[in-house]
Amino acid sequence: MNIDAKILHEMSNVVRSDALRAIRRAKSGHIGIVLGAADIITMIYAVFFNPKCDRFVLSAGHGSAMLYATLNLAGYKVGDLDSFRRMGGLPGHPEYGLPGVSATTGPLGQGIANAVGMAIAAKHNKTGGVVYCLCSDGDLMEGIAQEAIAFAGRYKLDNLVLLWDNNGISIDGTALVDVDVPMRMRAAGWAVRHANGNDFNELYDAIHEKSSGPRFVACDTVLGLGSSVSGTPRAHGFALSDSEIAQLIECFDSRRGRDMWRALARETTVMHANHYTGVPNISLPDAPHFISTREMSGICLGKMMHRGLNAIMGSADLGANTNVHVDGMRDIRPNDFSGNYINYGVREHAMAGIMNGLAYAGIRAVGSTFLVFSDYMRGAMRLAALSGLPVVYVLTHDSIAVGADGPTHQPVEQIAGLRLIPNMNVFRPCNMTEVLWAWRTALSEWTRPSCIILSRQKISRIESVAGGYIDAGGYIIYKSKSRRIHLTLVATGSEVPLAIAVARRLGSGVQVASIPSVSHFRNNDIEYRHEVLRGHVIAIEAGASAGWFEFADDVIGVDNFGMSGAGDMVYREYGFDVDEIVAAIKAKMKHGRF
Repeated sequence: MNIDAKILHEMSNVVRSDALRAIRRAKSGHIGIVLGAADIITMIYAVFFNPKCDRFVLSAGHGSAMLYATLNLAGYKVGDLDSFRRMGGLPGHPEYGLPGVSATTGPLGQGIANAVGMAIAAKHNKTGGVVYCLCSDGDLMEGIAQEAIAFAGRYKLDNLVLLWDNNGISIDGTALVDVDVPMRMRAAGWAVRHANGNDFNELYDAIHEKSSGPRFVACDTVLGLGSSVSGTPRAHGFALSDSEIAQLIECFDSRRGRDMWRALARETTVMHANHYTGVPNISLPDAPHFISTREMSGICLGKMMHRGLNAIMGSADLGANTNVHVDGMRDIRPNDFSGNYINYGVREHAMAGIMNGLAYAGIRAVGSTFLVFSDYMRGAMRLAALSGLPVVYVLTHDSIAVGADGPTHQPVEQIAGLRLIPNMNVFRPCNMTEVLWAWRTALSEWTRPSCIILSRQKISRIESVAGGYIDAGGYIIYKSKSRRIHLTLVATGSEVPLAIAVARRLGSGVQVASIPSVSHFRNNDIEYRHEVLRGHVIAIEAGASAGWFEFADDVIGVDNFGMSGAGDMVYREYGFDVDEIVAAIKAKMKHGRF
């Protein structure tokens, strides 16, 4: 294919002009990437990009003004550039939902993992689409990027092109990337190409060349090209005088370049609608008398898979432990993407970022690991909530009852922390009814992610009372024989059987509320909440206590790290024992505390 480098140069200058105009009006933004990398993004959209099946991810999300300018010129009508970084206008970093924006980016490295997920989705759905991702030096320094890069190389994603804006500069000075980035990429299974990032002929040759695996194009650029601070850390942000920006805007504007963009825009259509399927309808499975909630989850999931659940499951090397690798699943492999299960390897953060990419491409993604390792995933989980992605996280081994593995593997603050993320469902079910409800609710979501938090240890089977308002997120699971309630015990998950045992010992006037979803319960009217939380309220959960004071007068929780030992012994050592709780409550009652 012959390309006209002169016309492409004029088109990229229009991108620079429009992006700089937006930054100038906002008096805020990142000028360096606009001046240095506009030729790269122009090459993608003007020459290679097929809007019917391809995707572009700006992992270097600080270049948002450049992306918005390009999208507007390419016909996506992303929004008024004059509103850039203003209240109610175009956001400071790209956000999913804007026309043509494939992913929410900005936290560096995330976009690379998203692009990997999108490339898997294209293979799985057989769309023939190519995923182009523009990353910065900073992206390549992030751990999630290296996890995702290794994964992409292992899976030979030949429909993924990663373009590196290699200007050697970060905010604090010289970019501290690997000494030899291309060597690292080759070792990870990528085909490496080099190009002058401001030479259209070299860019075309490097991007166009096919390979048997993912392609990495090292694009040598100059940060802030053509400005007075070119090639210095100052060029990264908003460092130019108003007069210099105005001069650059005028210099870059090109009528012929705009005409060429208009011709391109007439051929552009916006595609990529999400198509999440429904939840298979299964009856409540039977369960043994003594069973862990992770086992209950595996039983429910197996039945849903048998009934045709359309999702890609996965785990960070723990599928057997988290009970998500059930009968009916086939592994996705480098030469066969038709399966429905991914072994991500020990790459929790990349798993969560790749799941986001799958969800951006309209695939229901489910990933699993131990709850304590959700800390590794949190950056991507937060972006899933921000972007309204209905991914599902299965997080097992949910408390100090993990036992002998010790405090490094015993989650304490994780449940409370996940509940603090806006737009995040957090379920901690106690029985098969609640487990099935958590799965149905999570898989029925279209606009928010869900965490299903499950126990490793077996717990006594308890039944949800008939007529219990489980959809409310909290309900009375154990009723008092007396109509006069002076004490309500609130619990979740494995602490619900414990709370019921305590209530039985304390006698009449005591009820137990199971609250498998705090956020769902919070959304009820105050009358219902007061009906559930009657009398003195004591919350019991084997995790950080602070969050429960929203509902409870007292909390029995865990506010320090656990210890090594048999799980049941550690559990009792931290006060999760019927005799100890009953004695403490009776002492408070005797002294008139309630």
